[in-house]
Amino acid sequence: MKLKVFNCFLFCLFSTCALAQSGQTGVSVGGVVVSKKDSTLLSGCTVYLGNGQRSTTTAGEGRFRFAEVPPGTYDLQVVHPDFKAYKQTVKVQGQPLQLTIVLTTRDENLNEVVVREKQGDFGFTRMRSVESMGIYEGKKTEVILPEKLTANLATNNARQVFARVAGLNIWENDGAGLQLSIGGRGLDPNRTSNFNVRQNGYDISADALGYPESYYTPPIEAVGRIQIVRGAASLQYGTQFGGLLNFVMKKPVEDRKIELVVRQTGGSFGFYNGFASASGTVGKVSYYTFAQYKRGDGWRPNSGFTNLTLFSDVDYKISEKTTIGLDLTHMQYLAQQPGGLSDAMLRQDPRQSNRARNWFQVDWNMMALHFDHKFNALNEFNLRFFGLSAHRYSLGFRPNRVATVDDGSERDLIKGEFTNWGVESRYLKRYYLGPAQSVLLAGARYYSGYNHSLQGLGSTGRDADFNFVEPERFITYDYSFPNRNVALFLENIFYLNEKISLTPGLRYEYIYTTAEGYYGSISRDLAGNIINIQRTEESRTNGRQLVLGGLGVSYKPVQHLDIYANASQNYRSITFSDMRIANPSQVIDPDLKDERGHSVDVGIRSHQTQYLNFDLSAFYLNYNNRIGEVQFYDENNRVLRKRGNIGQAVIMGVESYVEGDFLHYLLPQRTDLSGVLFSNLALIRSEYRSSELVGVRGNQVEFVPKFNLKTGLRLGYKNWKASFQYTHLSDQFTEATNAVDGGVAGVVGLIPAYTIMDASASWDYKRYRVEGSVNNLANALYFTRRATGYPGPGILPSDGRGFYLTLQVKL
Repeated sequence: MKLKVFNCFLFCLFSTCALAQSGQTGVSVGGVVVSKKDSTLLSGCTVYLGNGQRSTTTAGEGRFRFAEVPPGTYDLQVVHPDFKAYKQTVKVQGQPLQLTIVLTTRDENLNEVVVREKQGDFGFTRMRSVESMGIYEGKKTEVILPEKLTANLATNNARQVFARVAGLNIWENDGAGLQLSIGGRGLDPNRTSNFNVRQNGYDISADALGYPESYYTPPIEAVGRIQIVRGAASLQYGTQFGGLLNFVMKKPVEDRKIELVVRQTGGSFGFYNGFASASGTVGKVSYYTFAQYKRGDGWRPNSGFTNLTLFSDVDYKISEKTTIGLDLTHMQYLAQQPGGLSDAMLRQDPRQSNRARNWFQVDWNMMALHFDHKFNALNEFNLRFFGLSAHRYSLGFRPNRVATVDDGSERDLIKGEFTNWGVESRYLKRYYLGPAQSVLLAGARYYSGYNHSLQGLGSTGRDADFNFVEPERFITYDYSFPNRNVALFLENIFYLNEKISLTPGLRYEYIYTTAEGYYGSISRDLAGNIINIQRTEESRTNGRQLVLGGLGVSYKPVQHLDIYANASQNYRSITFSDMRIANPSQVIDPDLKDERGHSVDVGIRSHQTQYLNFDLSAFYLNYNNRIGEVQFYDENNRVLRKRGNIGQAVIMGVESYVEGDFLHYLLPQRTDLSGVLFSNLALIRSEYRSSELVGVRGNQVEFVPKFNLKTGLRLGYKNWKASFQYTHLSDQFTEATNAVDGGVAGVVGLIPAYTIMDASASWDYKRYRVEGSVNNLANALYFTRRATGYPGPGILPSDGRGFYLTLQVKL
């Protein structure tokens, strides 16, 4: 080591003497490059001076030198494949410069430590430019950290969990969070079908292509992060207009062989939730597993449910560069459904129920195998194989008039069975164009699904009997839906300089869908006797190819500020339920077409600030061939709904999120105090610009409240935390004709404005935690949904005031 230092000294001495004797106006700029880890002199480093105008490579002793450098200020950058890029500003003033540059190896995972520290301030952050084998530069992203929230996690309370995500419209189907239904920017919230919903990066919906409804929602108590990428996610994850919603489950504990967490929750309306998890690392094996059981009676009669969820994630570290892992998920629940109400019934008694024989059952089984390999610091590869075997059964009495008394006749039974599998691979490469590092992401995906749907007569009993009555005669709908999907995608970040980047991308899709089966009808006389059964065989195929493009731009004028913009094309194919289903109040247009359009985001946001976190943006969504519903009268003067392509919908608005830790700012020395205010406001304008349907052009688009506000306060003192949240949404329509009155069916009409308040608190003591929540603090009467089918049809009133208490023990 002394010899190396002596050589460096001689190099400096000789360089200085040579310059003094030359009499030239320029001077030399040189030095050595060493590793921070072990002080090794590094060869093979590329050194750039003056924005890449001059470059050289370090020799065997880590030395570099630029001769004849005129006076001035220069950017000096050093890059090496195995080390993090280095940059500093040097000032040349007539005297030679000799520098010692220290590089940090990429294996030292310092970034993660910094990010966790920043995330702890607010419980809400954003995705980094490159993260988890994905590119997010120039995109609108949000990341929720449930562990940092003071909210009712036991019931998966979406109103609290997603409070900081601007512009979301949340449907409340039940008080236990069995199903998640969120939409945004005018997209139908039903079972989150307009988002590409994933768990740990793989699909969890019934059929990602033909039936993208999510009947399974991961328990928020087991979720480490919730990642949301808006419409620009269409290039990497799928073509949906809503974007990506990815539940990242908690990671295994690395420094313990076993860590146990047990949570017990009791609450109003007979609610109970039991949650237990185990996590740890033993040698090269790490694991995280949990079991959750919940039950309840519901706010309305005939609303009881039971739910069981099991999950295991086991990873094996083959080497420092290679890891394999297996995820297994099982979820099942049985829920009684009280049915929907008409507007008149809601005014009379919102808690009433005239359906005691309606049931819903879900059984969801998923498997995912992942392989991760890091070739070196610049090249990474990920492969995921995933599969799903599941079913959903619905059973009940559901006439067009929701006030009709149940006559005890055969119930309508619908069975959906889903068997799907897929494989997705990603290759991420970092490379250099001049002094700047660029990032390339290339991927491929194959998806295959086989789904079977049946509908017919069920039993006349009151129990959850999901068997058909005389299936050879009374199954009136029997279809198989095999489908295939091949996709290729490519995105690249080009850093033009240290402040500006461009991220173009392309996605190719091949989609092939098939519908084979029959539909029919059963005719009865006035006494209710069956007089005729008709069946019509049908076979349809549809193959199509498309290419989607997008472009993102990011400009970082200062360290903590990011100005971003992106535009991307979107696409959504018609679903199985769009093709054909028997519903007494609905008619489906046989000439349905796929939906196409594009979305644009422009915004400015903070980046890793200590006291303030904000994202102010504007968006524009063009939605061609939008599929929706209109109300009409049939030949018998009955009010029905027709589902088809409504026309071109344009939705635009401003979304803002601001959160500040005012107590930390005012009293920085008091680390035991925190006081955070947040506000999330979306102002949206929507319009049908064109339509072939009478009375639609110029109307507002359904599911678009003009005013969507969520705001609140979180206080903390030592081990105490408390939060208060205020939610207000303005009126919104439920179909394209902008009907206000729901009539006897209650499935269309206005959803009136509503205001909700929630409060939660927690206290930590050593290994214990106590949590309490009061949801719907003011006991407001409101509803968020008019269901067109199950769990209605009709208005589904939301729960009244509820109290919940949780005890947690961590061992």
